[in-house]
Amino acid sequence: MKIVALAGGIGGARFLRGLRAAEPAADITVIGNTGDDISLFGLRVCPDLDTVMYTLGGGIDEEQGWGRRDEAFTVKEELLAYGVGPSWFGLGDRDFATHIVRTQMLAAGYPLSAVTEALCDRWKPGVRLIPMTDDQVETHVVVDDPEHGRRAIHFQEWWVRLRASLPAVTIAPVGAADAKPAPGVLEAIRDADAVLLPPSNPVVSVGTILGIPGVRDAVAAKTVVGVSPIIGGAPVRGMADACLTAIGVETSARAVAEHYGAELLDGWLVDDADAATAAEGVEGVAVRSRPLLMSDPAATEAIARAALDLAAELAGAAG
Repeated sequence: MKIVALAGGIGGARFLRGLRAAEPAADITVIGNTGDDISLFGLRVCPDLDTVMYTLGGGIDEEQGWGRRDEAFTVKEELLAYGVGPSWFGLGDRDFATHIVRTQMLAAGYPLSAVTEALCDRWKPGVRLIPMTDDQVETHVVVDDPEHGRRAIHFQEWWVRLRASLPAVTIAPVGAADAKPAPGVLEAIRDADAVLLPPSNPVVSVGTILGIPGVRDAVAAKTVVGVSPIIGGAPVRGMADACLTAIGVETSARAVAEHYGAELLDGWLVDDADAATAAEGVEGVAVRSRPLLMSDPAATEAIARAALDLAAELAGAAG
């Protein structure tokens, strides 16, 4: 079975671990979000790619869901002693090594997709991880700052430093409109038996990937099942509600399905807590409810299994 998943962030990475356990013999391709990428201390940092790679490769800090386990922050402390920031982005010593290797390879002329493949040779995540594009895309957020007025800041500053405390006027993936899908992205989607949308942020993770020219049309041609990132009217973690508000979408499982649209989605998994409000569903989308809290590996595997079962059901009905 060939499966493609569009993923970003902690929720996406943990879902992928459950997916790998649910279908260990499957050929899984993960198209990773790179809109969160940022340059810090002269290094190129790809948070979503690294979170997927570390999570599936067994190197993630399980408690926080990002960064390396058994991490130290000596380099960060020394940089701060020199007065070099930013101080709000926590790169650990082990993590620095990944970014150094990535930056050296990019400077040598290797595209991000080749660099990611080389990094995965170490971590062996059990999936094929491809960045959505080799072109530089960075998500910026326009905010009304009480001190500095309306200004654009990098998504990471809004998300990590400000914790989305300033309402976003606009969220813009700068460079996405002119970017090309990375080699293998469209081919993997074309050959997939199913495309899954994990419970990643629908605006700045999955939405950014779908914004790369050609990707949304390719995905829409397949059997697509999404897993709601909203449970009981709120994101499980993070500030996806702030992102949804910025684009005028209600924070609910039904509204996120409507945002994706029936032309993209075939099936939609919602939590039992949202079963009543999502009961009418979105016309043309099969809605199923079950527990969606990824509380442990077994629960996460069961969620992934349910997504695959719904995809198989819908593909059979269509075929």
